[in-house]
Amino acid sequence: PAAPEGTPVVEPQKLRSRPRRNRRSQTVRSAFSETFLTPSNFILPVFVHDGEDDIPIGAMPGVSRLGYKHGLLKNVAEARAAGVNSVVVFPKTPDHLKTMTGEEAFNPDGLAQRTISLLKDTYPDLEVYTDVALDPYSCDGHDGIVRDDGVIMNDETVHYLCKQAVSQARAGADVVSPSDMMDGRVGAIRDALDSEGFSNVSIMSYTAKYASAFYGPFREALDSAPVEGTAQRIIPPNKKTYQQDPANYREAIREAALDELEGADIMMVKPAGAYLDIIRALRDNSTLPISAYQVSGEYSMLKAAAAAGMLDEKDAVLESLLSIRRAGADIILSYYAVEAAKWMQDEC
Repeated sequence: PAAPEGTPVVEPQKLRSRPRRNRRSQTVRSAFSETFLTPSNFILPVFVHDGEDDIPIGAMPGVSRLGYKHGLLKNVAEARAAGVNSVVVFPKTPDHLKTMTGEEAFNPDGLAQRTISLLKDTYPDLEVYTDVALDPYSCDGHDGIVRDDGVIMNDETVHYLCKQAVSQARAGADVVSPSDMMDGRVGAIRDALDSEGFSNVSIMSYTAKYASAFYGPFREALDSAPVEGTAQRIIPPNKKTYQQDPANYREAIREAALDELEGADIMMVKPAGAYLDIIRALRDNSTLPISAYQVSGEYSMLKAAAAAGMLDEKDAVLESLLSIRRAGADIILSYYAVEAAKWMQDEC
C-alpha cells in the first residue's frame, strides 16, 4: 500500500518483539483480551421513597427516587431484561421518622423492609443487597449515634446495626451491606445473623470506604448529609472519624484483614474510579470477591461531560467500568448498570 507523500524512507528496525502484532485486528484483539465485562458484574443501586410518583434527583440526571411498588418494580423489570439481576436498596426516610438514634432502621414495617419483601415476592431469583447504616434514619445525618460532645459512638451503634441487619434478613435480603465503617461490626453482624437462623445471608462489607468528596449527589438523593450542631450539641460536619483518609493505602489492607477474619463474604472499595489502586490491593491480599462502588459523583461527572459534548458517553462509561474490573473488582455498583448492559447487548 502507498504511504502518504512526505513519509520518510527508513531502514526497518530489527525488532524480534513487536507488541502491535497482537493488536492488528479486532479478531486478534478479542482473542487476547484479558478483562471481560458482563451485565452479571453489575449491581444497580435503587433509591426508594414511600410515595406513588418517581422524583427526579437534580444532581443525578436520569436517576430518581422511585415510588414504592410502581416505579421501583418497573425499573427492576427493565434491569432484569437487560441482564442485571442484582439491586441494592437505599430508602429515603421521611423526616418525621428520623431520630438521634435511628430506630426506624430496624422497624419491621419500615420502607426498606417492605421494599425488600416486595422485590423478593415479585422476583424470587433477584439478588437483593441492602445498606446497613444509621444515616438514612438519623436526624443528625451520621452513620452512627452521635454523643453530645460530637463523638460517634462505636459499640452502641454496632448494637443497632445488628438489629437492622437481622430485620433486613427477616424481610428477605440476600446480602446485607454494612456501610457505616464502625469497628467490629462485621463480626457482630455475622454473629447476630447466625443466632437468628440466617447463616445463608451474606455480608458485603464496605471495607475501604473513604471520606470522599464524590458522595455529594447521593446525600442529596437521600437527604442524609450531616446537619449543623448547636451550642449544646456538637455534630461533626463530616465523617472523617470513621471513614478512611483518602491519603491512606495500608489502612485499607488492615481493614480488609479484619473484615475477612470477622466473616465478610464480599469486600467493597468506595469510591471506585479514584481508588483503583485500593481495589487492586484488596484483590492481591485476599481470596474473597471484591466489589467496587462507582459512586454518585463519578456518575454525575460523566453525565455532565457527556451533556457538554466533551466525552462520548457510551465509550467513556464502558471504559470506566472495564477499568474497575481490570483493577480487580468482581462486581460493580453503578447507576449506569442498566444503560451499560444495554450498550453491551447492542454490541453483541
